[in-house]
Amino acid sequence: MKRAASLERQTKETDVRITLDLDGTGDVTVATGVGFYDHMLTAFGHHALFDLSIVTEGDLHVDEHHTVEDTALVLGSALADALGDRSGIRRYGSATIPMDEAVASATVDVGGRPYAVIDLPFTTERIGSLGTQMIPHAVEALARTAGATIHLTASGKNDHHIAEAAFKALAYAIRYAVEEDPRRDGIASTKGAT
Repeated sequence: MKRAASLERQTKETDVRITLDLDGTGDVTVATGVGFYDHMLTAFGHHALFDLSIVTEGDLHVDEHHTVEDTALVLGSALADALGDRSGIRRYGSATIPMDEAVASATVDVGGRPYAVIDLPFTTERIGSLGTQMIPHAVEALARTAGATIHLTASGKNDHHIAEAAFKALAYAIRYAVEEDPRRDGIASTKGAT
């Protein structure tokens, strides 16, 4: 069974088109108009080994908020669609990733329960054209539409390194959680449902 999704979302603020294959090779193209966000989403798809294409046209003349949020919402929805009924997967995953002086840890549950706890100690307002407060907001949006619980924490002194370690840790945690478990028959829940 192909674990993939293609979604589009159009509003007066953004036009988002995403294709996602969970069983890919890390072939990623991202174009949102927000350079650092593109960099983070590219790292995310590459390290999760997803084949991922993201094209977002947003009202960047206002600011990056709608573009970042709506892209994350559609990415989460694509992840949920590609997972289907979530049967036969590991469901849980965690990873700790260093980047120079920074280290980030992500722990996820892709079993259908949306929640986010994020502690990223940014000290600057922006990384390139991306406001640092948009990073936790994007992860929260992703968790909401993916039906995922995400705990994401980091420490470090360089905001670029903190953000990049965080996205890579999230990628590895989700990669493990969505992998098919050869020993699992059905949904990984004693309730038998998500």
